[in-house]
Amino acid sequence: MPSRAMDASEAVVLVPGLWMPGASLSLLARRLSRCGYRCRVWTYSSTLRSPEQNARRLAEQVRILPAARVHFVGHSLGGLLIRQLFHDFPDQRPGRVVTLGSPHAGSAVAERLIRDRRWLARAFGRSVPGLTGAVPPWEAAQPMGVIAGNRNVGLGCLFAPLPRPHDGTVAVAETRHAGASEHLVLPVSHFSMLWSREVARQTCAFLRHGRFESGHAAARTGESGVMRRAGEQEQRRRDRGITDSD
Repeated sequence: MPSRAMDASEAVVLVPGLWMPGASLSLLARRLSRCGYRCRVWTYSSTLRSPEQNARRLAEQVRILPAARVHFVGHSLGGLLIRQLFHDFPDQRPGRVVTLGSPHAGSAVAERLIRDRRWLARAFGRSVPGLTGAVPPWEAAQPMGVIAGNRNVGLGCLFAPLPRPHDGTVAVAETRHAGASEHLVLPVSHFSMLWSREVARQTCAFLRHGRFESGHAAARTGESGVMRRAGEQEQRRRDRGITDSD
């Protein structure tokens, strides 16, 4: 990944996922720094505070960043928290957003554990609404790019059947969101994407240009017609909801 001179006018805020420490994003942050961004990893309590509370705390931290443009990168639950931020505090500075393995359509693994293993469900704490799909719509002007993995290595698939392809924890179909401008699938698992050079390179590309790099057209447009149709059906449902409320 070629290095660029640091641009003091642009910052990237990285948000880790459920149960993950800020250190989990340190390597990705270093690689994004080589792209010329000043990176800040934001840590938070993913289980003791609600998404709304965490979004408020994140907004307070972002507000004091000395940058003209602020980008966001969120892994898993972190991507959903970024959605909550933009819904609750839409007056954000220009920038772009990349989510990594975030279950925008809800997590089948989380839903199964919450339903069938109540003793383990307590470990999810107050993060449950986001993981089960109760996340505000994406209506921000900032472009959002989604990176998903299709290397099915992880403990998640031991707790609930996941439709292939998946990253061991989140199905590719669960990462899709009608509001995203691009969707890219890479051969990484849910956690190895944090250390993947290719994920870092594609994240840099989207933050810089608003699109992923060429050479992944097939992955960007979807793995199959089934996935594309699922996205089209979701959009039609959204359209019907708008019509019914008018």
